[in-house]
Amino acid sequence: MALAPFQNAVSLEPLLAETPQWVADLQDRLRLWLGGRLTICDAETGNLLGLGSDAPAEHPCWADDVIRVVAQRRKPEFLADQGPLSIFAIPLPADEERGVVAVGAFALRDFGQREAVGPAATLMGLSDQETLAFVDAARKWTTDNLLALAGAVQSAFFAERRASRLQKEVDDLSHSLSSTYEEISLLYGLTQNLRLSASDHELARLALEWLIDVAPAEGFALCYLPRKGEDATSDESRRPEIMTCGDWPLEEADFRAMIESLDLTIVSGPCVLNQDVTDRVEWGYEAVRQLIVAPLVEGDNIFGWLAAANHVHGGEFGTVEASLLSSVGAILGIHSGNIELYRQQAEMVTGVVRALTSAIDAKDEYTCGHSDRVARVAVRLAQQFNVDPAQLKRIYMGGLLHDIGKIGIDDSVLRKPGKLTDEEYDHIKLHPGLGHKILKDIDQLSEVVPVVLHHHENWDGTGYPARLAGETIPWEARITAVADAFDAMSSDRPYRQGMNDEKVDAIFRAGAGKQWDPAVVEAFFHAREDIRQIADRSRDSHFLDQQSWM
Repeated sequence: MALAPFQNAVSLEPLLAETPQWVADLQDRLRLWLGGRLTICDAETGNLLGLGSDAPAEHPCWADDVIRVVAQRRKPEFLADQGPLSIFAIPLPADEERGVVAVGAFALRDFGQREAVGPAATLMGLSDQETLAFVDAARKWTTDNLLALAGAVQSAFFAERRASRLQKEVDDLSHSLSSTYEEISLLYGLTQNLRLSASDHELARLALEWLIDVAPAEGFALCYLPRKGEDATSDESRRPEIMTCGDWPLEEADFRAMIESLDLTIVSGPCVLNQDVTDRVEWGYEAVRQLIVAPLVEGDNIFGWLAAANHVHGGEFGTVEASLLSSVGAILGIHSGNIELYRQQAEMVTGVVRALTSAIDAKDEYTCGHSDRVARVAVRLAQQFNVDPAQLKRIYMGGLLHDIGKIGIDDSVLRKPGKLTDEEYDHIKLHPGLGHKILKDIDQLSEVVPVVLHHHENWDGTGYPARLAGETIPWEARITAVADAFDAMSSDRPYRQGMNDEKVDAIFRAGAGKQWDPAVVEAFFHAREDIRQIADRSRDSHFLDQQSWM
């Protein structure tokens, strides 16, 4: 049982008043299992941590070195015996970092009739009468039973501590898995949005909005570097110079100056600053307490910088946050690289188209600019049908290239001032097929080949080269056919002047449902004023200007 009450010269009331709650809880559990209340000592220092009642201020069994030795051995031990009493110690784990030793007095038997009480009373620090009363009321233990129960108590405590440690590990793992899942979801979401139709700043905006929900930073920012060889005043270059999300502490100029001051390179990877930068005189950005900066990089090309500022819990950024920003920066960099590559390819294709249209114009000075006007008019007609930008692009390119096959037509036929013979007309009718042969192996222009091949098909099936009719004629070719006919009728030719508006309109009304798709002819009359202005504006100025239409 526990040490019995006794009188001593030193008061321990202050110690009792300061007993931690966990010590009191431990004493209650030991009392439930062993009976009485045991004194709890710190295993490392030997200091008393809690008392069941008054106890001797000094006693050999509570000596610091004795307690430490018991704790090191990590097994229950009898510290002293006197008569029927034994002082018994049980080492126990208090938590992951601290151990304790529970020490108490236990009765192994009753006093004999003539047995002296004095030595036991001295061991207890009690009077003879109090010692007799304690032994008489105490449960009697055998040494084996006491050791066995103490071992069971130890096992229970160690099992609880192990369960607590495992639970903490599970909680930590769960938190880590949750964070990892969110990070993977973010990266997966970005990869799913790697569409060339989306601009780089649209994907960057998504990344910033997702990062604020995943990474423990108060604010994020992203800035792009100017594209190589790009005119800063061009419409294409007008994108957000800096994008932010959350509580970002710097203005654009300060952010760029900070990036420059850090002297970052692609090789150095993400930069992590956790020191209290406000104490650094040369820093100059007091609002930035912690910082991660990662490059937007693809190969040897760098497109900008992604940054996170100020840990939300006032902690430090680590490798997890740095790795996340580095991964996001790599995805955005690859996307920017793809867009840049696509832009260069588009410029190359545009150059090829410009060269081809120039070659067509060079064949016949009287039709110079015809392809460009057809392209513009065709786009305006298509807009009446509310088509998407991708379809407008196909129509515009198809209009530019619809007569590309005329490169293979004899100049004498193209430039003949009078009426063509049947043989010459049959020769002219070869140009859609020739155009198809020229373009069919160019992947970037594959979608405009149907326009080139079928823009002379008639709605009633009397056209060429395939005699398609009605809805079987590609829609873009039907649009281009009306635009082509309008420019051919309204432009001057060597053998006639351009027709006036009234005559052009009359021909279109008569040919609707025969030569042309009636829905497209109706769209022509709805957009008549715009089409006239397009034709007048570009009559003397023909050039490839795809951007103005896309």
